[in-house]
Amino acid sequence: MEYNHRDIEKKWQAYWAKEKTFKAENDSSKPKYYVLDMFPYPSGAGLHVGHPLGYIASDIVTRYKRLKGFNVLHPMGYDSFGLPAEQYAIQTGQHPKITTEQNIKRYREQLDKIGFSFDWDREVQTSDPNYYKWTQWIFLQLFNSWYNPRTNKAEKLETLIAVFEKEGFKGNEHDILTGDIEKDLAPFTAVEWKSFDLKKQNDVLMNFRLAYLGEAYVNWCPAMGTVLANDEVKDGVSERGGHPVERKLMKQWSMRITAYAQRLLDGLDTIDWSDSLKEAQRNWIGRSQGCSIKFRISNFEGDIEVFTTRPDTLFGVSYLTLAPEHELVDKIVSAEQKDNVTAYVTYAKNRSERERMADVKKVTGEFTGAYAIHPFTNEKIPVWIGDYVLAGYGTGAVMAVPAHDERDHAFARHFGLQLKQVIELPEGWDLQKASYDEKKGKVINSDFMNGMEVVDAIKECIQRIENHKFGKGQINYRLRDAVFGRQRYWGEPIPIYYKDGIPHGIPENELPLTLPEVDKYLPTPDGEPPLARANNWKYKGQYEYELTTMPGWAGSSWYFLRYMDPHNTKAFADKAAMDYWGNVDLYIGGSEHATGHLLYVRFWTKFLKDFGLINVDEPAQKLINQGMIGGMSEKFYLQNIYQQDDKPHLEIRFDSEGKFELIELPKSIQHIYVSADVREKGFVKGSMDTLHPRNLPIELVDNSTLIDRKKFVEWHLQDSEAVFVCLGGYWYKDNFFPFKNSKETSQDFRTVRENEKMSKSKYNVVNPDQLCEKFGADSFRLYEMFLGPLTDSKPWDTKGIEGVSRFLKKLWRLYAHEGKLVLNDEEPSKPEYKALHKCIKRVTEDIDRYSFNTVVSTFMICVNELSDLKCNKRKILEPLAILLSPYAPHIAEELWSEAILGHKHSVTYATWPELNESYLVEDSFAFPISFNGKTKFNLEMSLTLTPAEIEKLVMEHADTQRFLEGKPVKKVIVVPKKIVNIVV
Repeated sequence: MEYNHRDIEKKWQAYWAKEKTFKAENDSSKPKYYVLDMFPYPSGAGLHVGHPLGYIASDIVTRYKRLKGFNVLHPMGYDSFGLPAEQYAIQTGQHPKITTEQNIKRYREQLDKIGFSFDWDREVQTSDPNYYKWTQWIFLQLFNSWYNPRTNKAEKLETLIAVFEKEGFKGNEHDILTGDIEKDLAPFTAVEWKSFDLKKQNDVLMNFRLAYLGEAYVNWCPAMGTVLANDEVKDGVSERGGHPVERKLMKQWSMRITAYAQRLLDGLDTIDWSDSLKEAQRNWIGRSQGCSIKFRISNFEGDIEVFTTRPDTLFGVSYLTLAPEHELVDKIVSAEQKDNVTAYVTYAKNRSERERMADVKKVTGEFTGAYAIHPFTNEKIPVWIGDYVLAGYGTGAVMAVPAHDERDHAFARHFGLQLKQVIELPEGWDLQKASYDEKKGKVINSDFMNGMEVVDAIKECIQRIENHKFGKGQINYRLRDAVFGRQRYWGEPIPIYYKDGIPHGIPENELPLTLPEVDKYLPTPDGEPPLARANNWKYKGQYEYELTTMPGWAGSSWYFLRYMDPHNTKAFADKAAMDYWGNVDLYIGGSEHATGHLLYVRFWTKFLKDFGLINVDEPAQKLINQGMIGGMSEKFYLQNIYQQDDKPHLEIRFDSEGKFELIELPKSIQHIYVSADVREKGFVKGSMDTLHPRNLPIELVDNSTLIDRKKFVEWHLQDSEAVFVCLGGYWYKDNFFPFKNSKETSQDFRTVRENEKMSKSKYNVVNPDQLCEKFGADSFRLYEMFLGPLTDSKPWDTKGIEGVSRFLKKLWRLYAHEGKLVLNDEEPSKPEYKALHKCIKRVTEDIDRYSFNTVVSTFMICVNELSDLKCNKRKILEPLAILLSPYAPHIAEELWSEAILGHKHSVTYATWPELNESYLVEDSFAFPISFNGKTKFNLEMSLTLTPAEIEKLVMEHADTQRFLEGKPVKKVIVVPKKIVNIVV
């Protein structure tokens, strides 16, 4: 009866699968608890040790809640549409479905080895037609809906048509129905509406549909032939492949998430998410209250509309700035400025919006040569373009008040533009150094607002602007509608066909619209998306299908609902099941999804709630962002070859004495590798900048020392022509050549450790399979939690897992030792009960507050205490096995089983131990017994004893007599609850 983690873990994983131990029922008398992980994209690289961190935490809560009497839903699936599979298909010609299925199989194997309690009967895959049928169905509901500002919710499009038939449309300035429309829409009467042909009516309705076809600025990657999401672009290039990306105005399917902007903001106050995540969403939504103002353009029929939250600073405007993509740029630019503006627009459109928002230090712009007219003073104001203004925010134009806005100030100082002060400054404030942005103070140099406080001036200015019809007060949001179409193959087909140029939804009873076969997964030669390659792929054989596919976030915006009823063929999920499970009680995933997935899933949830399809307004009540586990990378230094007389040389200089050696190398040498300690103490010819750090596979290193030069060279060069420079000399092939002038003798090639993101590209990925095989899944689970607080980022160090493995072996010895069962049914002592109940209290409290790392420490302390007490009592060790089971389920099952603790059923549905506080009440104290101030031993005595009684017991104790050695006692000092000191 030895602890063999390999046999035990295989046994219980097979048992759980066969018995469906973790199957959840959709109806139960128990209270429900829904635990969800952000489901993974199954990459070909499989899981590394950073991936399961959140899964282990959620699994601990899942198992704990079952033991507490909850009916728990804990599902898992795969976000299986994705760009990586498509890129691989382009490179190899292999269908993305094949790659995806292989990757999913690999993920499933790895997840099973870690012992997660998922209900695998509920697995979903977003690329399964049985799943994306309902993604398409939801899209059609959005397509056939609009957001009614009068009722503040989504409604069927028929209700809007009824309004048009009765009232017509009064125009953007006067009609409440314009709550959020895509572009200017001319007014029309009810009679005119009825006279419009089908195409005209559709064009009008497209301004209101929640899923609509319109023009939008997108991240266009010409090399990949597709639109990329913001998080797929970094530093102006695609994250995958490093191809240039440009901002481009394209006809695109979009989702009108902006209609829900205020409700998305308000909903944040009702959910238990981190303050940082909620603040990220608030900033992304970006609610601001102010007004729109129109500036006429000099010598041009038209005006520039700006939105500002500070109309009180209107008299401080010294220039206007347009986004480089603004539609007026081409129309108003002067002939003299044409070339400069065109070049700048090209530069700016290759930067993503995120870059432009984040890069506050880099100031760029260009004067258009045009001027606008101030609405009150008639002053001519220069019009510039600058990429700090975004086409998608507000009107794509700002009135620049550099004296009172930080970014305007930086722009004005850079280009020498005027600073016009219109708010009184605090004493000593220097406007040349910084703008004064505070929304307080008295207004000056501003005509009718002079002497007003800022708050009053804002109201007055908006009133005057509206009276003069220069603009109107309004609320604005930074949030933009979500671009939905992608020029890709591997995604959900958008269920739309075109008849007479009008988009129509495919009848719901004909879903799913499945992906057709294509000869290549590339755009067509004329730039059409890959779906255009399909032969005779038409609706009813005659109408063109939409050729773009849905983005990755489509399938992940409702998957939490499908898990409730994953095999339903008549609805996306049964209403009764959704009413039972409600929303997610605990959702765990990465913070990188704060302004992507988490906004979209909240948007779709609110939409489905509007139609009464679900009864929850938020997808997840509690959300935790797990931190990142960093990989410990190992780096070597690569030295550029030093050529002299057409022969490669190696020059080593040592700082201590300034001596150097010039060593001639074989002409075949192409690479010189430099040990890290050489870099610290000496250097090769040239500056340190010529030493280029490079990552190498961590398995080739032990204790930051290269363990196999031959394997390293094969990995890096595929040949052996390389030199390894160490402190004491250099290696060439298998020979070591000492340096004559170096006092060092080391022949080791040292590397440098660095904590970085765990990534295949950095060669620092640690595979959990190997750790589970060597140390066991239970050790792996405990160690991941032991690394630190779940929400913190922390480095990975494999060596630490050995200590956890030793802890589990020590735990096992409480139950069985030297192959024999040592459990007994004796009544435990009070110290044994105390150790157990101290553990119950701390483990329960810490899991309830998601402090998973401190629980591991508590287990270790408890096992140490019980080991010291030589406790083998069933009444102690049975509850301990239950306590441990959420963290280390395999060993807990084995201990709980018939062979050891005698139970025939899984520990999964045992009962969480109850805390008895009476065992924690202190009624005795281990007094340190000192002789002349030096502690010699401890003696446990009742706290009810008087000092005289304590002294009597101490003096009668055998250890006291032994340490006295017959010496006379001068006095005994008793300090209650502290110490007993015997003076001799």
